[in-house]
Amino acid sequence: MKFDDVYLSSLGTFVPGLVTTEQAVESGWYGADVREASGLESVAISDSLSAPEMAVLAAKEAISRSGVAAEEFGALFHSSAYHQGPDGWSPAHYVLTNTLNTPITALEVKQGCQGMLSSLAISAHRLACDPRKSAVLLTAADNYSTPLINRWTTSRLSIFGDGAAAAVVSRTGGIAKLLSIGTYSAPGMEALHRGSEPIFPPAVTVGRELDYEARVKFWMEEWAKGNTPPMEHPGEVLQKALDEALTDAGITAADIKRVCHPSATLDALRDQFLDPIGFTLDSGIWEHTSKVGHISAADVFIGLEHLWSTRQVGPGDKVLLFTGSPGFEAGVAILEIVAEPAE
Repeated sequence: MKFDDVYLSSLGTFVPGLVTTEQAVESGWYGADVREASGLESVAISDSLSAPEMAVLAAKEAISRSGVAAEEFGALFHSSAYHQGPDGWSPAHYVLTNTLNTPITALEVKQGCQGMLSSLAISAHRLACDPRKSAVLLTAADNYSTPLINRWTTSRLSIFGDGAAAAVVSRTGGIAKLLSIGTYSAPGMEALHRGSEPIFPPAVTVGRELDYEARVKFWMEEWAKGNTPPMEHPGEVLQKALDEALTDAGITAADIKRVCHPSATLDALRDQFLDPIGFTLDSGIWEHTSKVGHISAADVFIGLEHLWSTRQVGPGDKVLLFTGSPGFEAGVAILEIVAEPAE
């Protein structure tokens, strides 16, 4: 998908305090050998602030930075990968009433860690179809400090972090211009994230903990029995999304200055994502993601704000954002930086 005159006007983030992986080992939460192999230094953790409350903080920052009036917004899209609050309740409208407080549509985009990037695409489509409004507010947030998840051991590929990101998407300029978005899915892989768990009743309703490693173990056992998992290489899926985005943007991979990627262990980041698409660790934001943990859908937007605010990218630089979600689906956005942060 190629876009014209769509911008990230501003970004806002909320990242709570960091807990080091060394402290986690000393506390018995994280294995010493796992820590050493992961390369991960710390993770952002909030013991009490809910995900929607963090989203509000990030959104207020983004709105303030954008200079866009509340009445110019046509929609709010909120993304998350984990439970946000009471069932039968709308976290998107909680964010709306505590930020813009206008009678616009507010909805959730439930696509796991790819939700905010997909919201960016949806917002661009909306701006193209509704000339009466010039902006859309995006938020994403999660808090994993709950009884039914162990952030340290749920997945060997990452440590789950808490936090939020927000973005104002508009037709009126700002931090970066959206050049293109590419997506590609391998729907047969949905079974990998399901494992042997029943679809009904939903796990949370029966008090079952989220445990990706149990699902990995199930498929390893199935493989040993001669039942091949429905597997494609995540890097190959990502490459197809990247090819689409590069073609639509009219550039090549060599034109990309920096890459905003999700937080993952060092081996997983290299083997599953960066190496297959031909980018080095230095082109990414490892120095940032190794410190904050995997903050689900907010991950790469927090990373982009880090790159931009620390002046590691500037006007004219092309930045690649990529994400992945259960399904399996990969998403890529290509942006061109058009402004520098204020002094």
